Amino acid sequence: MLTTQELAWFALVALALVLTPGPNMIYCISRTLCQGRAAGMVSLGGVALGFVVHLLGASFGLSALLLAAPLAFTAIKVAGALYLLWLAWQAVKPGGLSPFETRSLPHDPPRKLFLMGFMTNLLNPKVAMFYLSFFPQFLHPERGQVLLQSLSLGAVQIAVSLAINTVIIFFAAGLAVFLNRNIAWMRVQRYVMGSVLGLLALRLLSEKRTST
Repeated sequence: MLTTQELAWFALVALALVLTPGPNMIYCISRTLCQGRAAGMVSLGGVALGFVVHLLGASFGLSALLLAAPLAFTAIKVAGALYLLWLAWQAVKPGGLSPFETRSLPHDPPRKLFLMGFMTNLLNPKVAMFYLSFFPQFLHPERGQVLLQSLSLGAVQIAVSLAINTVIIFFAAGLAVFLNRNIAWMRVQRYVMGSVLGLLALRLLSEKRTST
């Protein structure tokens, strides 16, 4: 099974990813700013269900891949680290947009909010790449039970994502006002996240892995 240190490193990667603005964050914040915290939380519920679908698909898929093509499993590890570097560049490149910018959205009923949150996450390539590329960085086939390891990592990622997004939803209005008045803080956030993602990518690329 996975050690506490390994889970802590994975939680750090999950934290860096959830703090990097993407479709899920933008949708939840937009709904919160336009329709209130309750709408934001309902939307986040749909996002959470989307995570579960991604997790199950990736976990079973990676387990099958390991049995069928161990070399492909190693290639995915390298691809995941390179994808981290790409995300780091996306965070720091000029012209990045703030997810707290006000957007005009219609007021929708809870059922539609939940469904849209689910579809936003289900169709989010960032989440699909995260599961397929980063899980192998932390899996240890030689310890057995790859499926159980994957589900454990998924539980950590979902918990981190829901916790951070819940905090963001509850403080979205205040954060939007603050960040719109203090653009420098958003720039700092982007560079911090870019640096964290870059360092994690370099660590994963340089770390020696046990042969699968």
